[in-house]
Amino acid sequence: MPLGFLTLFFAWPVVSIIGLGVRAQMLETLASADTWSLVGFTIGQAAASTMVALLAGMPLAFLLARVKLPGRGLVQAIVLVPFVLPTVVVGLAFRTLMPDGGVLSIILANAFFNVAVVARTVGGLWANTDRRAEDAARALGATRFKAFTAVVLPALTPAIGSAAAVVFLFCSTSFGVVLILGGSEYRTLETEIYLRTVQLFDLPGAAALSIIQLAAVVAALAVGAVARKRRQAALKLRGRQETARRPVGGEWVVVGIAYGVIALLLTPIISLIGNSSLEGFRALASTGHDNSLEVTGFRAAMNSLSTATDATVLALILGVLSSVALMRLGRTAELVDVAMMLPLGVSAVTVGFGYLITLDALPGDLRTSPLLVPLAQAIVVTPLIIRILLPVLRSIDNRLRQAAGTLGASPLRVWLEVDVPLAGRSLVTAAAFGYVVALGEFGATSFLARPDAPTLPIAIGRLISRPGELNNEMAYAACTLLMVVTIAVAILIERFRTTVEEF
Repeated sequence: MPLGFLTLFFAWPVVSIIGLGVRAQMLETLASADTWSLVGFTIGQAAASTMVALLAGMPLAFLLARVKLPGRGLVQAIVLVPFVLPTVVVGLAFRTLMPDGGVLSIILANAFFNVAVVARTVGGLWANTDRRAEDAARALGATRFKAFTAVVLPALTPAIGSAAAVVFLFCSTSFGVVLILGGSEYRTLETEIYLRTVQLFDLPGAAALSIIQLAAVVAALAVGAVARKRRQAALKLRGRQETARRPVGGEWVVVGIAYGVIALLLTPIISLIGNSSLEGFRALASTGHDNSLEVTGFRAAMNSLSTATDATVLALILGVLSSVALMRLGRTAELVDVAMMLPLGVSAVTVGFGYLITLDALPGDLRTSPLLVPLAQAIVVTPLIIRILLPVLRSIDNRLRQAAGTLGASPLRVWLEVDVPLAGRSLVTAAAFGYVVALGEFGATSFLARPDAPTLPIAIGRLISRPGELNNEMAYAACTLLMVVTIAVAILIERFRTTVEEF
C-alpha cells in the first residue's frame, strides 16, 4: 500500500513533469553556463551550511550524550526547536537579524535549521560508545584531544557521515529560507525550479533542473543509507549504557561552547518575538493592508491546523505500514528504504506541478479537492515518520512476537499486544513530529494552496512580500503564533522521546 501511494502521488507526477520537459530543449538547458552556476551555488551553500551545522552540533552532541547536569530535558527541547520550526519562520527570523540577506544569512539560517540533526544523530551513537576505551587511552598518557581523535571520533564516523548526508540533503533542497533571504539575487536549484515553473512556465528548464537535483538527492540518500546502516550496527554491537556524568577538567570548555551554541540558537527566536506587537496580533483578525489576504490571519491558522491534522493521520498510516514492511524485508530493505526517502529531496514544486497535470486522470479530479495539500504534505512527512519508527520496531526482540503467536494470538493481536506498547512512545513522537512539519510546510503548499484557503506559512509569505506596515506586523505576529505552537509540540516530543536516534 505505501509503495502504491508513493507511485500514484509521487512517482507518477514527478515522471510526468520531467517527461513533459524532456521532449523539448532539455539539452540546451543542461549545456547552459547559468545552469551549472546554479548547481555550483546550490552545492556550495549546502556544503558550507553542512560544515557550520557539524561544527555547532558536535559540542551539543557531547552535551546531550556525555554530560549529566540539571536542566538536560530543557536543553534537549531547545536543540530540537530549530529543526521543527517552519522554514518561513526561520527565514523571517534571520531577516530581522540580517536585513540585507545574502549568502552568509542563507548559510547560517540553513545551519540553524539543521543543528538538531547533527546533535541528535551523533549524540545517539555517542551515548552508546564505551567510555572505557577512552579512559584507557588517557591512562596510557594520551591527551584528552588525542583520545578523542584516536578513539572516540572513529567510532562516531558512521553517525557523522549519516548526519552530514541528511543535512546536505536538506540544505541543497532548501526553499523557504533561500526564497526569503536570497531574493532574486541568490537562487538555488529549488527556487529556480519554482521560478521557471510558476513565473516563466519554462517546463523544459524546470525538468532539466529537477533531473539534476534528483541525481544529487539519490546520491545523498545512498550515502546516508550506508552510514545509517553502519551506525545501527554499532548501536547493536555496543548496546545501551549510561555514559553521562558530570564534566571534569577540559570537558567544561566543550560544555561552555555547547551552551554558547544554545544561546546563538535562541537569538533569532528572541529577535522574532521582539519584533511582534499587540497590534500585529489584533490585525490577525483582518485581511491585512489593502486586503493582502483573501481570508483573515486566524482563518489561515485554522486552515493550517486542519490541513496538518489530515496530513499527519495519512502519513502515520503510511509510515506505520512502511515500517512494518521494511522490518520484514531482507536484502531489498535498503533499496525500498531509499525509495521511500526520495520525497524528502525532490523539489516540492515539481511534485506540485505534477499533481496539476496528472491528477485530473483520477476519478473525481483531485486537483480541485481540499485534500490536495494534505496529500502533498503527507508525501513529505511519511519518510520522517519512518525514520523515527523503523529503528524502534527493529530493536524489539522478535522472540516476544513468536511467543505471542505460539500462544494463539493473531498477527493483529501480536501487533496490538507487543509492538504498540513497546513502540507507543515512538509512535506519539512520530505523530507530533509529523504534525509540526506539516504545520509549517511551505514548498509544496505554496504552489498548491488556493488563494481563498491559504495556510499560515503561505499567509506569512504573502504578507512579507507586499508593502504596508500592517502587513509586516501581521507577519511577525503570525510567525510568533506558529512558533509557539511548534515549541509546545517540540516539548511534547521530548516528553515522549524514544532513546534510539530519531533521524
